[in-house]
Amino acid sequence: MVLSDLWGWKNMPWLEQYKIGLMAGFEMIMYDSRIIGEIDTLDGVQENIHRQFVEGGIDRAVEYLLENEKGKADVLAFSVGGLIAWKAAMKGLNIERLCAVSSTRLRYETEKPQCKIKLFYGVDDPYRPQRDWFEKMQLDYQIISNEGHDIYTNPENFALFCKA
Repeated sequence: MVLSDLWGWKNMPWLEQYKIGLMAGFEMIMYDSRIIGEIDTLDGVQENIHRQFVEGGIDRAVEYLLENEKGKADVLAFSVGGLIAWKAAMKGLNIERLCAVSSTRLRYETEKPQCKIKLFYGVDDPYRPQRDWFEKMQLDYQIISNEGHDIYTNPENFALFCKA
């Protein structure tokens, strides 16, 4: 299962590289976080989209996954998609492995799901969790040099995230 960032899958040319990297080893189900979170994106303003996720969209997306995913899943999730997957796992979604990239809102979480977790962040992402959060939560993570929040759009990182 692959979960998008807050921009969804529309007009995301980098997505094709993930499809190629994952098709050989996985049956892919791709979820547009905006759609499953019932987010209105007509104005296209990032702050408005973000606010809608925080004010109910994340919860709606979690419920959607709980209703529609019944088997075991490996998850690759970008930004808000990582938080959606995390919260769904906490509510019982059967996630075996969760790889979340640039999921900055995870820094507010105080419990973790019972699955294998690998987190990736760019060193220049101002909202990434701090080292003490990773240590307290006992999480496997990697901070990538010379990268910001959008590290998942850089072709140099595709293989790393697909492998994880």
